Amino acid sequence: MANLLTLAAAVPSKSVQATGWFLETAWLIPALPALSFFLILFFGKKMKYKGAEFGITAIALSLILAICCVGQWMNQVDNASDNYKKNATYETEEKYSETSSQVLEENASAEPIEVASAEQMNIYAAGEESGYEAVAVDAVIERFTWWETGGKKFQVGIMVDGLAVMMLFVVTVISLLVHIYSTDYVSGDRRYTHYFAFLSLFSASMLFFVLSENILQTIVGWELVGVCSFALIGHWWEEKPNSDAALKAFLTNRVGDMGLLVGMIILFWSAGSWSIVDINVAAINNEIGQTTLLIASLCLTAAVMSKSGQFILHTWLPDAMAGPTPVSALIHAATMVVAGIYMVARLYGVFFEGYDIAGSSFNVLALVGSVTLVGAGLLAFVQDDIKKVLAYSTVSQLGYMVMALGVGAWTAAVFHLFTHAFFKAGLFLGAGSVSHSVHSFDMKKSMGGMRKFMPTTYKTFIICTIALMGLPPLAGFWSKDEILVGTGGWGLFGGTGGNGSYVFALVMGIIGAALTCAYMTRVIYLTFFGEFRGDTHGHGDPHESGKRITIPLIILSVMAIGAGFLNLPVGFLTGNTTNWQERFGHYVEPVATYFPAIAHGTPSWTLAIFSTIVALTGVGLAAHYFFIKVNAQSPAATELANGLTAKNKLAKAGHTVLKQKYYLDHLYTDIIANGTKGPVADAAYWTNQKGIDGVVNQIGKQAANSATFVYEKIDQNLVDGAVNLSGKASEGLGETTRTIVQRGKVHQYAAIMFAATTILAGLFIVFV
Repeated sequence: MANLLTLAAAVPSKSVQATGWFLETAWLIPALPALSFFLILFFGKKMKYKGAEFGITAIALSLILAICCVGQWMNQVDNASDNYKKNATYETEEKYSETSSQVLEENASAEPIEVASAEQMNIYAAGEESGYEAVAVDAVIERFTWWETGGKKFQVGIMVDGLAVMMLFVVTVISLLVHIYSTDYVSGDRRYTHYFAFLSLFSASMLFFVLSENILQTIVGWELVGVCSFALIGHWWEEKPNSDAALKAFLTNRVGDMGLLVGMIILFWSAGSWSIVDINVAAINNEIGQTTLLIASLCLTAAVMSKSGQFILHTWLPDAMAGPTPVSALIHAATMVVAGIYMVARLYGVFFEGYDIAGSSFNVLALVGSVTLVGAGLLAFVQDDIKKVLAYSTVSQLGYMVMALGVGAWTAAVFHLFTHAFFKAGLFLGAGSVSHSVHSFDMKKSMGGMRKFMPTTYKTFIICTIALMGLPPLAGFWSKDEILVGTGGWGLFGGTGGNGSYVFALVMGIIGAALTCAYMTRVIYLTFFGEFRGDTHGHGDPHESGKRITIPLIILSVMAIGAGFLNLPVGFLTGNTTNWQERFGHYVEPVATYFPAIAHGTPSWTLAIFSTIVALTGVGLAAHYFFIKVNAQSPAATELANGLTAKNKLAKAGHTVLKQKYYLDHLYTDIIANGTKGPVADAAYWTNQKGIDGVVNQIGKQAANSATFVYEKIDQNLVDGAVNLSGKASEGLGETTRTIVQRGKVHQYAAIMFAATTILAGLFIVFV
């Protein structure tokens, strides 16, 4: 557990409240695309552009608001010290509780401080660099009570801090570019309006998830994102593989979602609050037991494994390529799969304490990320579908992020999420641009030599590929290198600091970098070099895409170049701290009572150079194989006719395992699913035929026998016999009476009547 003395020292003793209309009304950012969803559904087909204008306008306005939020937050952080001086008489009691007031006072003692409540979120602001004492900026929280029962309040609200505004910007930028790209890519689609409606709802769901103030909202946003992805992956549901892919994504995520629900329930009852901040504070302040935090962390890790495609629940992600390519770009770059990463980053106090990350060398989160990183990188080698290569690449890069969070490199993980969004969106949209031209995603059968036909797509794809490879000076290099530094495993060669000595994670990270370079070199060759091997199906020669496709590609490639410079390591080029270094971490990373006191690794030139050499080795080996050996065999060839897999049994066996995707689909579908549904179906059939039907048939037979017995023995003999006997008796009695009484003598009748009257009168007198 983190020592509270360390935490107290890390948290600034002064604080100012972040203010600003854009920060306080950030709920408008998800509300606008949500509104466009309904407008498109009700009025889209009547509009000139079939509803696309609603979606593009809404997400463009959301992007403007997100940029304003970013600017306002940065201004609040940069001017925190000055604002604190100007507001020395700030009336704290109007904003915070008594506990909050005590935390905001200058604390000169060495005693542990009280941990803040949900309304005291402090994020580190500039101060040291300008010569002032550090001043924190209170994040904006706007919330109201939805309902209250049993003394528990259920609230809805927003939480806006550096992490949130960063994600708002990423989601809205990528979503807007995808919207614009889609107007060309899915033009003339049979469900064009439906597509844009769900694209808007998808964006709104992710933005709602990002702004969630409590875990109830987190769960709602999490599930909304999943539902939208289901609808978009299965957009062309008439084709069975597409509907199967959508169902696979939905059902696989349900497995992890059970972990999400159980983990969230544990945290709620342990912390006594739905608030994300209160839960983090309780975890950091030792108010929740270590075992409880560990169980909750394991449950939530299962949710991350499914939503963010971690081994062994990653199998749905490559199949999700059945959806339209712009959807794939949105899923893999800014929504859906990064939801798990964001959830861990938001609840980092729980994971940091639950897995005891500080001072350790192993935990489940780091292990899952490390294995996913390398395992998915190997699978990318044997894919012929360009989108599936990129899908496994996404799984691998998500492994980087999960690994970084597992070793305590929080800023590095979030920074990699930021940079990855731009170059991976560029790669997916670039792949869509090529497929739009050749009407196929198969690199071996339908591509080759595309650089001659599509120069803009080729150049942007190359830029984004270099960024993905992590080669300097593009964005991927800076974020990848920061993750490797954060492992602390380079201590074997001089030390980089960090929160522990995660040597295994460092080794897997470097191997993953080499694999990424190798499989992306293969993609470049098969797609853009050699001879064109495709068939355009009567559409003429391949050609460059239109501006609605190429302009988003250019924008994303520019971001893939420049995004990395937002978090240059301290001392880079200058040898000392300057105001333009580590800006990303400065604005995004919380240093607050709801965030654990994490250590930061020291940048290492030796590690950066070594990892770059390893990456270039991966490029060199793959380039030698494809650009020299394969091309020498034939410009139309895609692999050597008599390669290693044909000569070496071990290599062939390994290749088979990779082609079969580690047999995980076989395990899930043929063994677990079919092995379950087959015997269960047989048992159910036997139960139905022999059990239920047998019981029903026996009941029927017994009922028929009973009815026969009742009819023959009781009804015919007993009841009818009694009735017949009664009739015969009555008939005999009547005949006897007639012969005795009815003789035609009037005086006898009078005597009988007199006697009867006398008897009746007597009875009347006696009883009445």
